[in-house]
Amino acid sequence: MAKAELDDYWRGPAVELVIDKKKREYGEGYQIKWTGSGLQILAQQDRGLLYGAYHLLRLQGEGKDLRGVDLTEIPAYDIRILNHWDNLDGTIERGYAGRSLWKWLELPTQISPRYAAYARANASIGINAVVLNNVNASPDILRPDYLLKVKALADIFRPYGIQVYLSINFSSPKIIGGVKDSDPLNPDVSTWWKNKVKEIYRTIPDFGGFLVKANSEGQPGPQDYGRTHADGANMLADALKPYDGLVMWRAFVYNPTTEDRAKQAYQEFVPLDGKFSENVIIQIKNGPIDFQPREPFNPLFGALRKSSEMVEFQITQEYLGFSNHLVYLAPLFKETLDSDTYSDGKGSTIAKLTDGTLRPAKKTAISAVANIGEDTNWTGHHFAQANWYAFGRLAWDHQLSSEQIAEEWISLTFSREEQLVHAVKEIMMTSREAVVNYMMPLGLHHIFAFDHHYGPEPWGDRKGGRADWMPWYYHNADTVGMGFDRTASGSDAVSQYFPPLDEIYGDITSCPDSLLLWFHHVSWTHRMKSGRTMWEELCYRYDAGVQQVRELQKAWDRLEHQVDSQRFAAVQSKLKIQAKDAVWWKDACLLYFKTFARQPIPYDIERPVHELEDLKKIKLNLIHHN
Repeated sequence: MAKAELDDYWRGPAVELVIDKKKREYGEGYQIKWTGSGLQILAQQDRGLLYGAYHLLRLQGEGKDLRGVDLTEIPAYDIRILNHWDNLDGTIERGYAGRSLWKWLELPTQISPRYAAYARANASIGINAVVLNNVNASPDILRPDYLLKVKALADIFRPYGIQVYLSINFSSPKIIGGVKDSDPLNPDVSTWWKNKVKEIYRTIPDFGGFLVKANSEGQPGPQDYGRTHADGANMLADALKPYDGLVMWRAFVYNPTTEDRAKQAYQEFVPLDGKFSENVIIQIKNGPIDFQPREPFNPLFGALRKSSEMVEFQITQEYLGFSNHLVYLAPLFKETLDSDTYSDGKGSTIAKLTDGTLRPAKKTAISAVANIGEDTNWTGHHFAQANWYAFGRLAWDHQLSSEQIAEEWISLTFSREEQLVHAVKEIMMTSREAVVNYMMPLGLHHIFAFDHHYGPEPWGDRKGGRADWMPWYYHNADTVGMGFDRTASGSDAVSQYFPPLDEIYGDITSCPDSLLLWFHHVSWTHRMKSGRTMWEELCYRYDAGVQQVRELQKAWDRLEHQVDSQRFAAVQSKLKIQAKDAVWWKDACLLYFKTFARQPIPYDIERPVHELEDLKKIKLNLIHHN
């Protein structure tokens, strides 16, 4: 495919493609070198040539001078995988770009041209694996007729270096296999899985393996039978091992108990450290709650010393305004990857813990929940494409900066004109912090409307509902102050972090302002680092978020004659929605928390334009995504 890609797009000096099987250290990597009369791409594998060809095209698209170039690229992670939360009925859980690309009813006989276009786009940024279906999996995906549909997609993806994985329902042996139960220690169950895996590899020889959500949010799992996560994962790993297949076992687990939800994954998995098979990777969300606009890193990273770990990010904007809000996520991804866990001393970043630098593993991996649908622009918002792009680039090289990735994407998407690149980069680089400010500053988290997670609902409550699904569980506002006490005198979640982080987070004077309300219940009159009281700081942060979005609008409007009219108008329309939503968030949160703080909103801040009781009556008519 490398030659075909170059033939389609290359406009430059002659390029020689060379395979050198002895270059084992390259893996899927490559070297691009100027030979004096042309360019040479050298790789150990065909995939390396493909990725080298795309790198060359990227350099050309950025207008780089290729004379004298000599660079070697080796990917940071072995597996760079997108997780699709696509359902077999064509819907997508937490998907905001239309329906699923996969037309299961039409497959395998009808093949959409978008399948190859999707594979090409992924290959161009180094993504080499995809999970086709939702982690809340239907057992039907393992039926023989569906495996033929999966095969059709795998055949299309293969030339682009992409392996297919499937999410599985742990109860599949009982539901579709006729086995009396799905107990992982039942020999009939393990036999069923071995036979099913054999069938899969007979159909798809390069199948990657399974992604598993078990005993989480009502999904079945080994705990249903008194077994552990290790029991369940290892049973599947045994079935996959003869084929070099992997189990990616999600650590996103929490139960309706009195224990702090942020602690539960650590509590369940640390006792199992060292008990997982070598072809099991524990897939850990970047934060301990659930893809919030800002979270501290998940304390499981580094705590599992004998088990392979991988990061799970979310590209789709479940908690970030869906596809209506412009939020460049590379800074969020980098914030996690560059976080120092101190697990092996200073410098034990999450990137080094998961890429094999500090903890060698059979295979290393990094994942993200895809934001792709059948919308014409793929992602529902033109700028949401940048997040797909950024994940791929960081999965290949996590040392790239957010600014560098933004510049690349802008040059390849809009224009190389310097003024435009600078202006759009400024929009992108300020967008994530703006969203944190107008949604949940200072470490606030999970105060979204119930179920759909789009708008603010800090007052939210459901009679008889689980506490850990309610906003009050997380903000704990009262007349004294607000925030979740996770110090030693509270839930003691700080003890799950390695020194010195446990002390830094646990001390209100040293805890970063950005995470203060995550780790502390803080008095409304507490004096912040800015000199303001906590209540005043909260007000100014919310107001700053509103003003930042308005500045994004102004910056985009100035580009009207530098961007094509269709995309300009589409982004402008989305920014109008975002600006209204920012005011909605600010007014809802400040008016509600004011009833506890019993203090005025500072008079130099823009006045609320809503009434609290009116905001409480808002019920959005959104598609149910669960």
